Amino acid sequence: MQFRSRHWDRHGDGGLAFTELGMGTAPLANLYQAVSDEDAQAALDAAWAGGVRVFDTAPLYGLGLAETRLNRFLRGKPRDEYVLSSKVGRLLRPCPPEARTGIGKFFDVPNRVEVYDYTYDGIMRSFEHSLERLGVERLDVAFVHDIDVVNHGSWAAVQGRLAELMHGGYRALLRLRDEGSIRAFGAGLNEWEICAWLMERGDFDIFLLAGRYTLLEQESLEGFMNPARARGVGVVIGGPYNSGILATGARPGAYFNYEPAPPAVMEKVARIEAVCARHDVRLVDAAFQFPLRHEAVLTMIPGGKNAAEVQANIRAAHATIPVALWDELKAEGLIAAAAPV
Repeated sequence: MQFRSRHWDRHGDGGLAFTELGMGTAPLANLYQAVSDEDAQAALDAAWAGGVRVFDTAPLYGLGLAETRLNRFLRGKPRDEYVLSSKVGRLLRPCPPEARTGIGKFFDVPNRVEVYDYTYDGIMRSFEHSLERLGVERLDVAFVHDIDVVNHGSWAAVQGRLAELMHGGYRALLRLRDEGSIRAFGAGLNEWEICAWLMERGDFDIFLLAGRYTLLEQESLEGFMNPARARGVGVVIGGPYNSGILATGARPGAYFNYEPAPPAVMEKVARIEAVCARHDVRLVDAAFQFPLRHEAVLTMIPGGKNAAEVQANIRAAHATIPVALWDELKAEGLIAAAAPV
């Protein structure tokens, strides 16, 4: 069974076709544990065989490892048959082993340190380096990466980076789009408020929003998701399981936003699970399907570090959810009353 495609054509130039299930590649970049080349390629092969045609990556993921692994996989694949996105805004520089970025987070990766650079030249260099690692001549989408509080520490610091972007890197993105080196650009963030800020101030096409429009969180609905739909701006959903708990359920050791889930989140997820059980629906299936109900959403990009995990994502993507489940979740106050279902 193949996936439905969602067509995005904001500029009237034919646009891009996104399969509803895409693939994020951070887990393939030795995130939290080493992944063999064989397992990484098997995961990508399983995605392609299952109909996935959207692949998202970034220089940060494994400090270039994700892009080089994706390079090997994409060789020989017809370039017009898939949508490829990567990130800009970080440069990778060689460094001593003890100074590399991501010690304790990425394992068995190149000795490189990240340097944030949202200037015109920084965005252009970041883009060119990604093309080299990926072995392609163009990207479909370039996302400005992690220009948010969680990565820069404070709103004041973010404001400085946003000014750097809008006075420099933004012009580079416009140039790349005008030249056809990319089809679209946006930002990949963990904070919807900054997506909304950028959307109000620039000609951004598509945003990658991680973990902020999920079965567990819909605060972004009125402030970002609905305005994006009204403007024809697309949204790619990352982190649909809120870093784990919507896949595992409210179990001991469950993770929420990359940390152990607090009691209030555990309680809410347990209540959502109970509703799912009454309708004979797996929590993970409901979690995957919920964001797709919003018309702004183009694709979901959960990751997978091996073929089995990718096949589990494919199963969730093909699940059928009864309308009565969404109705009960709304009646119980577990999802926003205004959320499209």
